[in-house]
Amino acid sequence: MKKITTIIIGLAWGTATPVVHADVINNDISTRTTVTWSTEGHLSDTPVRYIQHITVSGDTDFKRLAFNQFARGAKILNPSDTLIEIVPGYYAIASPRLGIGADSVTFDIETRGRLINFSYAPDGFHRVNHDGTTEPILIIRREPTANKAQWQFPVKDTVKDEMPYGPVIYNFNESLQTSWTPGPYDIIPSYKSVHLTGGTSTIKYLAFNPDTAMRPEHYRIQVSGDSVIVTSCPQDQWLAYAPFQTKVMGGRDQGVTLPNAIIEDYPDMTYRGLMIDIARNYQTPRTMHHILQLMAVNRLNHLHFHIADDEAWRLEIPGLPELTDIGSRRGYTTDETEFLPQIFGGDGNPDSKRGSANGYFTRQDFIDLIKHANTLGITVIPEIESPGHARAAIRAMESRHRHGDDTYRLIHDGDTSRYTSAQAFHDNVMNPALPGPYRFMGKVISEIANMYQEADVPLQGIHIGGDEVARGAWNGSAVAQKFMADNNIPDQHQLHAYFVEQIADTLARHGIPMFGWQEVALGHSAEYDRHVRPLTGGINCWSTLAASGHADVTDRAVRGGWPVILSNVNHLYFDMSYTDHPGERGLKWGGATDEFSALNAYTSRLCPISDSIPGVIGISAQIFAETIRSPQQLYNLLLPKIAGLSERAWNKKETYTPAQLNTLIAMREIPMWQNAGFTYHVRMPGIKVIDDMVHMNSPYPDGIIRYTTDGSEPAENSPIYNTPFELTSEMSNVRARLYLNGIPSLSAILHP
Repeated sequence: MKKITTIIIGLAWGTATPVVHADVINNDISTRTTVTWSTEGHLSDTPVRYIQHITVSGDTDFKRLAFNQFARGAKILNPSDTLIEIVPGYYAIASPRLGIGADSVTFDIETRGRLINFSYAPDGFHRVNHDGTTEPILIIRREPTANKAQWQFPVKDTVKDEMPYGPVIYNFNESLQTSWTPGPYDIIPSYKSVHLTGGTSTIKYLAFNPDTAMRPEHYRIQVSGDSVIVTSCPQDQWLAYAPFQTKVMGGRDQGVTLPNAIIEDYPDMTYRGLMIDIARNYQTPRTMHHILQLMAVNRLNHLHFHIADDEAWRLEIPGLPELTDIGSRRGYTTDETEFLPQIFGGDGNPDSKRGSANGYFTRQDFIDLIKHANTLGITVIPEIESPGHARAAIRAMESRHRHGDDTYRLIHDGDTSRYTSAQAFHDNVMNPALPGPYRFMGKVISEIANMYQEADVPLQGIHIGGDEVARGAWNGSAVAQKFMADNNIPDQHQLHAYFVEQIADTLARHGIPMFGWQEVALGHSAEYDRHVRPLTGGINCWSTLAASGHADVTDRAVRGGWPVILSNVNHLYFDMSYTDHPGERGLKWGGATDEFSALNAYTSRLCPISDSIPGVIGISAQIFAETIRSPQQLYNLLLPKIAGLSERAWNKKETYTPAQLNTLIAMREIPMWQNAGFTYHVRMPGIKVIDDMVHMNSPYPDGIIRYTTDGSEPAENSPIYNTPFELTSEMSNVRARLYLNGIPSLSAILHP
């Protein structure tokens, strides 16, 4: 038995920055130009559209105004101005009204679709000077909640309104009230068995008792005398200890008085995962080490590391410097010869260190990450998207081609294929009929394997993506058509399958299991299944929305004998916004997700057939990064959703109710996050009129509710709600905002 001396909690995990929704962006820079953005709301006719007002003030003498927003049809209304799409999501305005000495210039843009929420507003504004250099711009974005026209939208001669109004929030907050008080051993995720043995102990010692006879990830914690004794396999020490020391002992290693007890615990899921996307928007090694610590204290054991996609390549690969020289840098470009276009927010400079556009993990950064993960019992599964979602790699290898080396070229000259990917790209698919993609993937796989070998960490899998290859991706490729004819491949679906088979074989030669999205497993021939299935470590099944017609995806995969990782979009895509409030950050295509969505991600619900057929190996949440611009925004989407994920990943059957989970979040999790420096999402207060009196409530026992009665946004100097007050005719629009430890919620609105 040895004393435990290493404490992971108590480290300065990050810097908590309050999430401010009123919105001045790039306010830390010195700039001579300002852009102010606003919208008056949706037009009443169809298709749904809205007008964006972009006002440039200060120095207006420059060539172009460039910016980002999600790709959608748009036209500029002044006929003297020009709006061009450089690539999907990246736009530039040219106008003779710029540079004529005007104090300000306003551009009105009619934009197709609806302004769903805050994340659909433009960002990344920068000026392109007459000499081609770029400069960042101070951006002021008006909140899209000034009036109801901004969030209501027309649907078939009616008006639809998805705003979660105050009374709905009030009723939900009431449902979270409970008389239940957590005991000292009620933590997230919950223990399987706690047997109180009588009396209490004031802890002086923490000791580890290695027992090689214990089953993997099973452990025992005994509290008695003045000691905590953790018994487990040697490799599971932190799995057992970190949550106990962090959540039961409050980050302390002695002086805590606890009831004497014997705790027996083990997980129901062998794969408990979190996917973090650093391709679309970059996160630094420091942030990812913080994520590992969050995972450890929540007993998650697989980091699915999304490091390459259309928008960037974020890992140094020896021998292929173009991947990071080109693929990790984004800025203003119209030819992409030196770097990628600024697909998401930035300041136009491919070498800027500000924001999330640029950056990559060096080889040593990655080795350090997987070594740290290994000490915490976490496996890192890197994802190299292929053959689709490969635009960054394609552009990088085209640079290599221009310098005379076609060894790893991923496309070919003369391909006239026309297609549109899920993210609106027309040039993001490798061509499986060429030798280059196989050489490329082989090189990348080999180099990643070398990194794990140098780290002395087992490589338990590489995720190849395999999803969302656009229909018709190779229609115009004579090389592909000939290859298919020569190899008796009847259609492009099976050409895609051929690629997956070859990469699975390449991985198998290295002794590496293949992971992939659900497209890798479904809709293929029996011969393909027999070949690929034994080489597969896990399949992420995400498209299980009933409305999509794919409600049986997980059941089909389990019946087919595939190792399924539940990754359901409307429970486990943490990049979805918390609510339908237009001030939220996040996407909406999969619905809203919060900590209770994750808590309700029961295996029996997401994969009913699993009650009779084994095959579900785990559960994973995903955070794609289209809307993320900082570590704080990443943490905000993760916390408190991670609480529901960890509870459901550890315990397949019902444990805590939503009210109990919320109580634990308020009493145990939030103080821990606060002390460690993390920011987090704060739920809104409720507002309800009862007998002509305005009542407000909070989902948490602490926190301050501030309110206004004139439709303005509540601020830190607004009145504090203490007791119900009478609703009078002078109160045009009652709004309330909750402040918790200095972090504000969005504003709840009493009525339209």
